[in-house]
Amino acid sequence: MKPNAGPHSRRPDNSAFKQQRLPAWSPMLTPHTVLPFFYFTAAICLVLGVWLWLTVKSTQELKLDYTTDGTCNLCFDKLQNASGAAANCTCTLVFEVDKRFKGDVFFYYGLRNFHQNLRRYMDSRDDTQMVGRKKKLTNPSQYCEPFRKDPKGIPIAPCGAVANSLFNDSFRFFYHGSGVRPMRVPLLRRGIAWYTDKNIKFRNPPLGNSTLAEAFKGTAKPLYWQKPVFERNLDDPNDNGFINEDFIVWMREAAFPNFKKLYGFLNRSRAPFTNGLPAGTYSVEIDYNFPPQHFKGRKLVVLTTLTWFGGQNHFLPVVYLVSSCLLLVLAVVLTVVWWKFGRNGQNLKE
Repeated sequence: MKPNAGPHSRRPDNSAFKQQRLPAWSPMLTPHTVLPFFYFTAAICLVLGVWLWLTVKSTQELKLDYTTDGTCNLCFDKLQNASGAAANCTCTLVFEVDKRFKGDVFFYYGLRNFHQNLRRYMDSRDDTQMVGRKKKLTNPSQYCEPFRKDPKGIPIAPCGAVANSLFNDSFRFFYHGSGVRPMRVPLLRRGIAWYTDKNIKFRNPPLGNSTLAEAFKGTAKPLYWQKPVFERNLDDPNDNGFINEDFIVWMREAAFPNFKKLYGFLNRSRAPFTNGLPAGTYSVEIDYNFPPQHFKGRKLVVLTTLTWFGGQNHFLPVVYLVSSCLLLVLAVVLTVVWWKFGRNGQNLKE
């Protein structure tokens, strides 16, 4: 038996900390302290809500649903038939910019009712393959099923449902100014992916003295792709293969079924785009390849400017404004109750 055993052996030490005798501040909640706090918090939320609302309203945004608009209805009908799904289709959409987009302009593509947030869809990928590991090129993860191998049994690179459903529409914008011919709107297509994705999470397999096509030898393209991954951008070796930025942007799954992803930036190096996107008539030529019929969705092009707060998102300003109203109503109710039943508590009788 232990020498210290006894009825008081487990008693805590007689110290201020263990006996909870440390100095403590216990606030006295009185109307003189609580009511000003509610009014002050309501005022702060109101100021933040109005400020963020004005910031959001200062951005300019134009959304164009091109699913069946313009001449894209012909491509839409063509993709409904299995015989025409593999053929290329180009359509044109004309639109007006009523007010100049000042400063930097960002071009996005958007999808509606496309659920990238499904668990099995998000798991259907092999991140170790896309980091450039040679063994994973020919032996992808089982999570990629049923897009792990093609019908001939050749391993797919990149494998999985996320890569297989890559958005493959492309856009060419034209400005119809005072000239006779439309002017091509210059876009910067580099720098649209996160730095960590571009330089860490996605890497091509080591080349050595071989070419990129030789590095992917023994692999097949995803079933719904038109070209293999090593032909994503033959003009720029730093934007080809797994490090292609369009591919990287798509592989970062969206949290909601309605989303937009960055396609490019306005190149402001030459007139008349040095100060932004001038007002006038524009057209966009679209290589219509991505079929929205299977998920009953819609396809969009979004042109927008950004502020320090981001794009046009009214959620946070509305939250602040609603919180301010609720706090103000609560503060007024508490003030009325306090005033009615006596500031000295004399009327609080049973």
